[in-house]
Amino acid sequence: MSDAAAAAVHRLLPEHHDQLSLIEAPGDGDSFRIEGTTITGTSPSVLLTGVHWYLTRVVGVSVGWPGDSLNRLPRHLPASPLIVREAVVRHRFALNDTDDGYSGPYRDWRTWERHLDLLALHGINEVLVTVGTEEVYRRAFVELGCADEDLRAWMPSPGHQPWWLLQNMSGYTGPVSPELLESRVELAQRIVSRLRSLGMTPVLPGYFGTVPPGFASEARVITQGSWVGFQRPDWLDPRDPMFERAAEAFYRHQIELFGETSMVKMDLLHEGGTSGDVPLGDAVRRVQAALRKARPGATWVVLGWLDNPVRELLEAADGLLIVDGVADRHPGLDRDAQWNGVHYCFGTIPNFGGHTTMGANTGVWVSRFPRWRDGRSLDGIAYMPEGTGTNPAAFTLFTELAWHDDRMDHAEWFAAYAHRRYGGADPHAARAWEILRRTAYDLPADGWSEPQDSPFLARPTLDAANVATWSPPAPRYDLTAFAAALGELLQVDADLRGTSAYRFDLVDVARQSLTNRSWMLLPAIRAAVENGDLARFRSLAATWLDDMQLLDRLVATSPHFLLGRWLADAWAAAADEEEAARLEHDARSILTTWGPRAASEELHDYANRELAGLVQDFYAMRWRRYFATVERSLISGQPPEVIDWFAVEDAWARGRERYPDHPVGDSYTVAAEVHARLGEGLEA
Repeated sequence: MSDAAAAAVHRLLPEHHDQLSLIEAPGDGDSFRIEGTTITGTSPSVLLTGVHWYLTRVVGVSVGWPGDSLNRLPRHLPASPLIVREAVVRHRFALNDTDDGYSGPYRDWRTWERHLDLLALHGINEVLVTVGTEEVYRRAFVELGCADEDLRAWMPSPGHQPWWLLQNMSGYTGPVSPELLESRVELAQRIVSRLRSLGMTPVLPGYFGTVPPGFASEARVITQGSWVGFQRPDWLDPRDPMFERAAEAFYRHQIELFGETSMVKMDLLHEGGTSGDVPLGDAVRRVQAALRKARPGATWVVLGWLDNPVRELLEAADGLLIVDGVADRHPGLDRDAQWNGVHYCFGTIPNFGGHTTMGANTGVWVSRFPRWRDGRSLDGIAYMPEGTGTNPAAFTLFTELAWHDDRMDHAEWFAAYAHRRYGGADPHAARAWEILRRTAYDLPADGWSEPQDSPFLARPTLDAANVATWSPPAPRYDLTAFAAALGELLQVDADLRGTSAYRFDLVDVARQSLTNRSWMLLPAIRAAVENGDLARFRSLAATWLDDMQLLDRLVATSPHFLLGRWLADAWAAAADEEEAARLEHDARSILTTWGPRAASEELHDYANRELAGLVQDFYAMRWRRYFATVERSLISGQPPEVIDWFAVEDAWARGRERYPDHPVGDSYTVAAEVHARLGEGLEA
């Protein structure tokens, strides 16, 4: 028996774990076998995948991210007929480069432990780990002559660190304290240790030339200019002798801190970086040579995103693995031809910035993945939302792709999911999930991979549509059809409502239904203003703000939608009050302004989320202020005053108000209020 797998089952099933027998039996490929209550698997993580399969297919309960129905387990677990499953692809990769910023930069070990268990239960075997890399850089460049204090000032705080590691920005929300560096190293060491004990691969960042300001005056450094207003870190020419020294120091310290790995993730010159007069092919060969010297045989993982990977990279490197971030986003893709036969993972980024919006291109997944698997180079899946812990149905379906040797039936899968999600068959749950399947979870490959934002969260304007600059500008499914799912969920049998899965879904669907109403309400407000109808404007604006207040009350009932928890994690990571203020600003700004004024013009509200406290004190605050200017304009006949939104937003992002970190109110009661509100007219 695997000790690591057994410990995970004990955490998952504290009252039932001793009813299951786990047997590790290594073999070619990854597979598990279930018979009776014995589960055999080729690695500890595959054993956990077998446990999850047993729970869903035999017992009829689920473990989602978030929400489960484990309180529906019978006292005695049933025996299973023989079930054998084999992974149809080798690589089952998870997490985005931005995960540490958008999913929780101040997560503690308990939270990370739960996330790693969930990834293993869902069949993942390769996990990107960026936490702690800042200390690798610090140690390497102190050794190369840089001052410790300067290096820590160059590093952003954890919420913004992913983009520093991507060579996009530096400095903002820093400096990073020695205590924070130490605690993040300890956290990363626990993460990689747990992954190895489960037979999973920690995928660590590689070194491709990032250097701090003023590095080695004799070295040849290519300045990288700016990225949406931020100063990008410089890039050391990989042909320069200093590159080999820097790479050797980086990898040596990384190995000392975090040990060996067979997979390294890096993307040269990300999102607008320039190679200057350096031939890119030469640079790629030098970067790979340094990697192979430090980590012989390691696979170089690159992201498929925008124009990445470029032709020169594909031609100069060998042994690459591309994790395709947009396999479901565009029509007419041919990755075998486009990437010259380089092995890749069918991947998705179904969530940007940790948006709370529901939906994904799941119909594209189930049709496209089996077709592409017949090609010559697809060898994996890659689950890469920018923010995890949303859309549990999408997470479960996508990760199951790797364990089906035939095409999954979309309708049948969702019908079965509705049964096990709440731990029992229910006609209303079935109808609710069929509605959700046909609307938010059957989006096409039309250039987008996530649903629309909420106009409630937009910088106020009568024409508000997409909140983030790069979000869909209009709804991607029938909003009226979606709303019927809430009525069905409210009628689910009372015995099934006690699951955390039901409670999460009820709030999520009610939240999305109320949000969707704003798409219909805003044009009515605009029409009232254009017609000069002050009375109707006042009525509709009041309805808008009442809806936002109801939305804030709704999300306050769920532990998964609390701003207070997000901020409490930042406070807990601080060594003193000065650092607490800095880390809180890091945590607040990544959700709102994102950066200083210049950067905020493009990135404000990128991570828009409907969280209790954030809805009322930030988003509704903006709309109240805006509606007041519109009302004065209608009365005076003068144009509305111009509001400096960044100044307003930045003041909130630097605030220290406390927000509840525990739920308040009853989810069912408030969701029923939302359902009643949806049935009323827009002036209600």
